[in-house]
Amino acid sequence: MPDTAILSKQFRLSIPRSICATRNWTPGQTFAFIPKGAGVLLVPVPARDDLSGLSKGARNRAARDRADRF
Repeated sequence: MPDTAILSKQFRLSIPRSICATRNWTPGQTFAFIPKGAGVLLVPVPARDDLSGLSKGARNRAARDRADRF
C-alpha cells in the first residue's frame, strides 16, 4: 500500500518521511498544487538560482517576432 496522509482540521497535510527522502525534498521548500483530473499533482517549485544557465546555448535566431502573428 502506498504511503498516505490525513488532511487535518487546519487543512494541512504531512508528507511521509519516506517520500521526502526519496525525492530529496527539504523543509521550507515551496510546492505548487496542479489540478489533474480527479487528483492533484504536487510539484516542487525550483529556486531562481537553480534556473540559472538553463537556456545556455539556446538559439534565438528562429524566434518569432510580434509582426508575424495573426
